Amino acid sequence: MFNLLKSLVNGSAFPRIADLERAYLNASVSRSDLERREREVDNGLFRRSSFDL
Repeated sequence: MFNLLKSLVNGSAFPRIADLERAYLNASVSRSDLERREREVDNGLFRRSSFDL
């Protein structure tokens, strides 16, 4: 219980956006797939606000 509370306080319980982006890029299967994913990340795929529709 203390470890859970400690991880919530220091922010390690939730992945950072940069980590999510890196994992998404690392999952590409070809060069063209990587380039497409890079464009999506550059266009804000993971950084969109919850208010954007």
